[in-house]
Amino acid sequence: MREVVIAGVGQIAVREHWETSLRDLAYQSIKKAVSDAGTDSVDALYIGNMLAGELSGQEHLGALISDYCGFDGIEAVRIEAAAASGGAALRQGAMSVACGLNDCVVVTGVEQMTDVLQDKVTAGLSLALDTEYELASGISLAALFAILTRRYVHEGCCSPEDLALFCVNAQKNAVGNDYAMFRREITVDTIMRSPMAADPIHVLECPPVCDGSASVVLLPAEKADLEAPVKITGSAVATGTIGVNNRPDPLVFESVRDSTEKALRMAGKTREDVDFYELHDLFPVVAALSLEASGFAKKGEGALMARNGDIALEGKIPITTMGGCKARGNPVGACGIYQAAEAVLQLRQQAGKNQLPCEVGMIQCMGGTAATTITHILEV
Repeated sequence: MREVVIAGVGQIAVREHWETSLRDLAYQSIKKAVSDAGTDSVDALYIGNMLAGELSGQEHLGALISDYCGFDGIEAVRIEAAAASGGAALRQGAMSVACGLNDCVVVTGVEQMTDVLQDKVTAGLSLALDTEYELASGISLAALFAILTRRYVHEGCCSPEDLALFCVNAQKNAVGNDYAMFRREITVDTIMRSPMAADPIHVLECPPVCDGSASVVLLPAEKADLEAPVKITGSAVATGTIGVNNRPDPLVFESVRDSTEKALRMAGKTREDVDFYELHDLFPVVAALSLEASGFAKKGEGALMARNGDIALEGKIPITTMGGCKARGNPVGACGIYQAAEAVLQLRQQAGKNQLPCEVGMIQCMGGTAATTITHILEV
């Protein structure tokens, strides 16, 4: 197997892109990534996307975007794993380069969600659940996470204010990210006074519906003329039950635990080696449970890391260093690639005001209620 490096990254600002199309969003980030990598020869294009068919009325994204980019004749496919679609595409791209099938691979995450009414977006996102056994009851993705939040607080793990601190941290970090949607700090009091979205989750604890695209260029290490290349040394996917009701403990994300362990083992790293952790902060309880399942906190103590400042840029294990889903924004199928691009900037020492002293980063995206979790280890 060949060593894989991320040779180029490209992002566009996450916001409401009413003025353009899905294909052009992808093109803009691809153009930046290819330019950053200094290459004009692309062998394959892998696209992470969840909702194009549902919201944009467009399937067959591989042909659509490769044609628009002028990549005639290449392998080009869309990869879907709900909100983990970007991570799934990154894994497929890395495997393609590692096994020698392709030399230059572009991986793109793209989502356009703001051209339709909110109820259609909510319905689309809820397709990540079990349609027959969960959606049939009328529950939504946000409602399921609200139930988990209520259970987490009920068991005495933390207070609602502790959970709100995850959002405070994310928005503070987003101030230094030019591509983030919400670039302003926020307080716990403001969050607690905002309306309920799904009790006990407040509106200001929810990630925004938005549009965005991010891309990376993957090369084999021997063909990347870079002084300090960012390598993908660990890659793993794990699945859990698609329904929360079938789990021995709904507050244990087994797929997060398993994918973390597999990725670290593949990279030859321990948790102590990880300098930052880009987790999938869909709601505050997801961040808390991910810290626990990945082994950075004991069971029931994930939210205490927010209370103690352990997740801050200067903390023990910084998370959502560029704002995460909460503040950078949540263009679902693109989130895994935004994480990769942000991690590369950190490891290249190009993260500006948010720069960490770092050599190893872990990125992780999640589909549904942790039914699918994909983890990558990046290092210089």
